[in-house]
Amino acid sequence: MRVSSCMTKDVQIADPEQTLRDAALSMGRLDAGSLPVGENDRLVGMITDRDIAIRGVAEGKGPDAKIRDVMSTDVRYCFEDDDIDDVLHTMGALQVRRLPVLNRDKRLVGIISLGDIATNGPAPETGEALSGISQPGGEHSQIVH
Repeated sequence: MRVSSCMTKDVQIADPEQTLRDAALSMGRLDAGSLPVGENDRLVGMITDRDIAIRGVAEGKGPDAKIRDVMSTDVRYCFEDDDIDDVLHTMGALQVRRLPVLNRDKRLVGIISLGDIATNGPAPETGEALSGISQPGGEHSQIVH
């Protein structure tokens, strides 16, 4: 099964010059914890509710700070024609629950989450990825480094 058969295609893209308030309002309206950030028709980052809390609020940045100031720029992604099993393995290894989806011209065409795969894809493999994501450690661990 390919990513294109499971992904969410209608994805809202944030602009790096928008504010943290804009991002938070969009996340609330979409019931999402992250937004891809695009500039000049290219994916340049991701912003999550965690980025807003940790790199924003915890570091004294207010709601008018720019998304650019707190977004993650080292964005991992997959391609729309990638195999779901490979993407699930990548998600588990990276300990992430979602990945932006690009076409081969490197244009954003969607986003894929474990929820998308669990709902529309091979459910047993989703559990394996979740197990990898849930392992202690990793970039987003709650264990003190």
